[in-house]
Amino acid sequence: MTETTTRHNGIDVDGLMATIGAVKANPALGSFTFKATSTWRGGTRNSGVIRGFTQAGQPDQSRTEDFRLEGDEPPVLLGSNAGPNAVELLLQALGFCYAVGYAANAAAQGIELTALDFDVEGDLDVGPFLGLDGPRPGFTAIRATARVSSPNATQEQLQALCRYVQKTSPVRDCLVNPVPVETTLHIR
Repeated sequence: MTETTTRHNGIDVDGLMATIGAVKANPALGSFTFKATSTWRGGTRNSGVIRGFTQAGQPDQSRTEDFRLEGDEPPVLLGSNAGPNAVELLLQALGFCYAVGYAANAAAQGIELTALDFDVEGDLDVGPFLGLDGPRPGFTAIRATARVSSPNATQEQLQALCRYVQKTSPVRDCLVNPVPVETTLHIR
């Protein structure tokens, strides 16, 4: 006997519904702790490693290798362009989050996507970072533009889905709502 999996937009819809049901039945399963490590390599360059995570207090075993990233600044900010800078990664994280949310929620609704792109840009004044006067050290505005194509959804359905994804995006939520950040220094 062959088991059939319902897939839309590359998403296992049966698995998505099972995950929703499991978290609904046991909310602790929705609790994750994600981790990242950054090591300075000189100048403005850093190497990043993203390792495993925990779910409901238990270590995940699905990752067999770490994810590795290189970060740097452009030459105008004293770097060598060995990788994106931190604020570019933040913008990319928002684009990734929006795309995952849009594709998965579209799949759950039976909406087929043939194209989905997000352009994300942000305005930032580096003055405060450099110890000078300015509005604030972070983004003063972020704009995201989505482009989507679907053979079986109305314009209204696609717009409603976009509004829903904005409302439920974890990355957007972190950007628009204060998140406590605790920093500890260990001197070696």
